[in-house]
Amino acid sequence: MPMGVVMRRTPGVTRWAAWVWKATDVLPGAAPADWKLLRSEGDVSEYHAQTCDVWLYVSDTEAYTHELGTAHPSLYVVLRTPLAAETDTPLEVVQITASPYEAQDYADSGEEIVEKVPMPPAVLAWVRGFVDAHHVEEPFVKRRRDKAGAGKPVNGIGDARISQTSDVYRAPVRLKAVSE
Repeated sequence: MPMGVVMRRTPGVTRWAAWVWKATDVLPGAAPADWKLLRSEGDVSEYHAQTCDVWLYVSDTEAYTHELGTAHPSLYVVLRTPLAAETDTPLEVVQITASPYEAQDYADSGEEIVEKVPMPPAVLAWVRGFVDAHHVEEPFVKRRRDKAGAGKPVNGIGDARISQTSDVYRAPVRLKAVSE
């Protein structure tokens, strides 16, 4: 589904940041755009920054289910600061996703900015329909320890080359000098 990203520009509160940019909304079914001014009131402006295709994957239905179960389902807009030589736009929209797990992966890298925006009702119905059609709940299976290795000596403990009978992983003891 094509989806446009609405970015709000407000004046910065410090002298180091002239402007503050924030993703505030998405436009489902939007046409292509390149930082088109939507409205302006005083120093605050809103732009249709970019339109991206949003894809839903069968392998991510667990993540979509998790997001749909929250009090306020959201979409995640992944933004990146472009290289100065490439473009004069303040931010580049990398991706829009409904998966909180994928958004967390982007946030962990530290390279991208991840903004959470409310999921519009039409997109909520689309994601819910996709999950209803494709999600298969996987039962929890507790992993059991393999007993094949039980009773075998642990590497380094009981090694014939080591003269001591104690654990080789212990902290070394310092020899105290005897002074008379």
